[in-house]
Amino acid sequence: MVLAISELREFKEQRVTLVPPRPLTFDEFVEMFNEDDDVELIDGTVVKRMAAQFEHEDLFSWLMRLVGGFVEVTGQGIVLGSRTAVQIHAYRGRLPDLLFVRWARKFIVKQKGVYGAPDLVVEIISPTDRPSDIIALETDYRNIGVREIWLIDLPRKQVKVLRRKRKGYVEEVLSEGILRSDVIKGFWLRVEWLFAEKRPKALDVLRQILGEAGKG
Repeated sequence: MVLAISELREFKEQRVTLVPPRPLTFDEFVEMFNEDDDVELIDGTVVKRMAAQFEHEDLFSWLMRLVGGFVEVTGQGIVLGSRTAVQIHAYRGRLPDLLFVRWARKFIVKQKGVYGAPDLVVEIISPTDRPSDIIALETDYRNIGVREIWLIDLPRKQVKVLRRKRKGYVEEVLSEGILRSDVIKGFWLRVEWLFAEKRPKALDVLRQILGEAGKG
């Protein structure tokens, strides 16, 4: 699909950056910063991320328990949270809200970062997120070939799902119904749960999903 100029919107954005005397490499970045530093490496400079709001953290905690629990029980791989750096290229690194790597590809997960494309990346978009940063995130994950990308948009109450196929990515936008993962076998959830004021308990949902997976 080709975009028209009329579809582009203008935004005034600000962000705090730490500028080194020369471009910082990903290896230097993961040595210099740790899980207490909420920063990303963007083209050799260190960019501070805004503090997450309650709605973002509440959903992240729920998803982490749900996805992490399912993957642990089914033994499919590794689930990591928002303080794990993923190398995009030598001078760029991202910290996805949640990522999944299959056991067969465990070798890309190192002590201080992930050196390769995760099988699944989940990003939770908050009202304070800059539109250009969201586009840049998606671009980075596409460039390294992440097999499945979930962009959970809290303000719009919808999920943009990108699945890598032979000829590029297939995009799907869901505001209701069932979201099934292609890379975490047997995992699904209802989109409405993500945006509900009171979500069902993660343990109850996990039992329901595992029950369906067992029937399959």
